[in-house]
This record gives sequence, structure tokens and C-alpha cells, in this order.
Amino acid sequence: MSALARQQEALLAVLFDWPAELAANALAAHTDGPWARGLQAYQANGHALGQRALQGAYPVLAQLLGSQSFAALARAFWHASPPACGDMAQWGAALADFVAASTQLQDVPYLSDVARLEWALHQSASAADAQGDAASLALLTTHDPAELLLRLSPGCSTQASAWPIVSMVQAHAAEVPDFTAVRQLLQLGVGEEALIWRSGLRAQLRQALPGERAFITALLAGHTLGVALQQAPVLDIAAWLPLAVQSGLLLGSHPASASPTDLAPP
Repeated sequence: MSALARQQEALLAVLFDWPAELAANALAAHTDGPWARGLQAYQANGHALGQRALQGAYPVLAQLLGSQSFAALARAFWHASPPACGDMAQWGAALADFVAASTQLQDVPYLSDVARLEWALHQSASAADAQGDAASLALLTTHDPAELLLRLSPGCSTQASAWPIVSMVQAHAAEVPDFTAVRQLLQLGVGEEALIWRSGLRAQLRQALPGERAFITALLAGHTLGVALQQAPVLDIAAWLPLAVQSGLLLGSHPASASPTDLAPP
């Protein structure tokens, strides 16, 4: 291996090896003192970049942990799961699993679910745009549910948790509910189901209605309205439809037999 190749390996070690002593030792073998100090500064810049990227995607997790603990988490995650592409906004998907596996965070078991919810919101915010077709909803009155598909907003997903994750995220983002109410929910062991979707240019979040998570999951899997209703018998569909349309969750409908050409805009 050439000297240049060895120096390039040392540079990667500075950026991603952990603990830091391993990177420093690898660096010392291939560079002199001034170069080593410069590359160590480069590592610090990488850590700062990673922390900023994660804080943008996980603002509530950052608040829950505090600045020092979150910075330490970001550094550890940077070395355990380094970025695989140049778009830092797409880095961080594995953080929830990393938090769940952390022995140091075992006494705060809801953190991984909060992180998972925040990543879903982060992904929803950057989902592709889609236009609604309100006129197509008239098919709900003329077609058998077994022959009809509903089109949901981009970035739509659901999440179930044993913890009040929706209330926690909303309390930190909008202070509703307040933190006293959230603490009470935590003490009571109240779980919540989250519904995430994009409306306009923003990701939306609310607690799922009774039966709604099973209903949305079926629709996202490509099942017809009839099958989705069978999966969620407790859902009040008459109340759900106007809420879904007004909030931008439901964009339209089309016959299950329609081809992609039939659905394409003129």
C-alpha cells in the first residue's frame, strides 16, 4: 500500500474510528505533529456537523437529553453508523435502534420511540408533493368499498407505542398539552398511537382515532376500502372521512380496477 493510501486510511480513521484514541494512534503513524492536530480538528468539525444534522431531525430528543448528553450521543452514533451519502438530511434513520440498544439510556425507555416518531416526521416533511382530487371522492357514494382504493397524503405512516409519544412531541413543539399533563401520562403508563402525514409543506401529527391505525395500515398496504374497514371495525368512518379530507390526509379515491394510465392527469 502506498504512503498516500495509508494517509487516506488514517484520515477516515480520524473521522469515524471510535474511541478517539484509536484514530489518534492511526494518525500518528502516518503524519507529523502539525498535520495530526489539523486532522483532529477535522474530526471535531465532523462531530459538529453530525450533531447539527441530528438536532435538525430530532429536536425533541435533543431537548429530552440536554445539550451535553445529546452531543455525546451524536458523536457515538457518528462513529457507529457514519453517513453513507453526502446528503446529511438523510442520515440518522438508525438512531432510534441505536438509542434502544444503549445501556446508558435504559432508564429512559421511551426515548427510542420518541426518536422513531421524530424520524417519521422528518421523512414526511421531505416527501414528494401530491395534488388532491376532491372530485374523485364522489366515488365513495357510487362504488362498493370492495372495489375502491383511497389515496393518502405522501409521507403518511403510523406508530404505536407503550408511551405517550404524541403528547410528548407536541408538548415540546407547541406546549400543548403541558408538561404536567405529559408527566401524568408517563406515570400512568398511557400508550399512544401516532398518525403522521404531510399537508402543504409541513409534516402533521396527531393521535390516531380508535381503529384508525389498523385502517391506515391496510390502505398503505394497497388494500381496498372494504378490506381496510374490515381491519378496523371500531373506526367511525362517517366521522373519519370529513376529518381526513379537511386535514389533507385523504387526497382522493379511484376504482381498484383502474390502470395507471386511467389515473394519469390529462
